[in-house]
Amino acid sequence: MAIDFHSHVLPGIDDGSASVEESLQMLAMQASQGITHTVATPHFYPSHQRFEEFLERRAQALETLQQAMAGKNGLPEVIAGAEVHYFPGIGSCEALKQLTIGGGRYILIEMPAAQWTQRMYQELADISANQGLVPVAAHVDRYLGTFSTRGIPEKLMEFGCLIQANASAFLTPLAARQSLALLRREQIHLLGSDCHNVSSRPPQLGKALDKIRSALGEEAIARLDGLGQQVLFSKQ
Repeated sequence: MAIDFHSHVLPGIDDGSASVEESLQMLAMQASQGITHTVATPHFYPSHQRFEEFLERRAQALETLQQAMAGKNGLPEVIAGAEVHYFPGIGSCEALKQLTIGGGRYILIEMPAAQWTQRMYQELADISANQGLVPVAAHVDRYLGTFSTRGIPEKLMEFGCLIQANASAFLTPLAARQSLALLRREQIHLLGSDCHNVSSRPPQLGKALDKIRSALGEEAIARLDGLGQQVLFSKQ
């Protein structure tokens, strides 16, 4: 089993897939790489839209895609989720429970592309304390060398977060060295392609898994798979 925990395969809902046809092409590309499940995580910006509006649009996009998938064997199963942009008060927002991965306990959070404050970390901890959910920090590889925050993985784990990295972090030499080191230290827990289309940002998680397998062996793949199944299928 291979799970893509971060994808923008739903058609016409954000800056990801522009059409049902493109979504099907993206899913076919994932299938050719051995991906069996993909979590559809369209962007949700609370400052731009209401929760109810987003949920309605997501449900419609997912239904449309699943209807188009009918009869097409071998495509990954698509699971509903969201990439929720951090906002002040997120730790006490009851509506988060409607945006979790597959209706479970885990929720993908996109942190700001700026210096993170202690208050931001505390809000992540509050998601767990107040909502009983487990925050998953999206594409942590984007932040590690971007600004002056130090010890991001350690701090995220201290506050009860899981850490998701993008496939691209394993596919360029400099980023790969850092990402493989984090994975070796079990400071990356979930992987995602963060695919948006079939051209400039296509699915490439399979390539990242090959790189990880070559560098760290099957044990690392098995660890990712085991935790991934726990996240995807555990409702407790």
